[in-house]
Amino acid sequence: MDDFVDRCFDDVMIGFFFRRANRERIKRLERELAAAHLGGQGIYTGRPMREAHARHPILGGHFNRRIQILRETLADHGVPEDVRARWIAHDESLRVDVTSRPDTSCNDLEER
Repeated sequence: MDDFVDRCFDDVMIGFFFRRANRERIKRLERELAAAHLGGQGIYTGRPMREAHARHPILGGHFNRRIQILRETLADHGVPEDVRARWIAHDESLRVDVTSRPDTSCNDLEER
């Protein structure tokens, strides 16, 4: 999880969303969220997804980038395919709560 969060914080496409975030806090919340939906012990203590992301102009393309970083990180760490698929499906289910415009790409705003 630490590697995944570090990659997100350091990414040129989405890293700016984390400028004011506490990296260690995000790592803890991501671990809690993963454990909760993968059947581990513990409880997710963060705010509801919609509330936590409401102030950020996260578009579909930004969300896609995070999913791609997650795919790469899970593969790089040898996470079994069935676990990866379940993890990605869960994160995809959060798209409407995380994004302000889930069907847009990062380039859609430039075309206006």
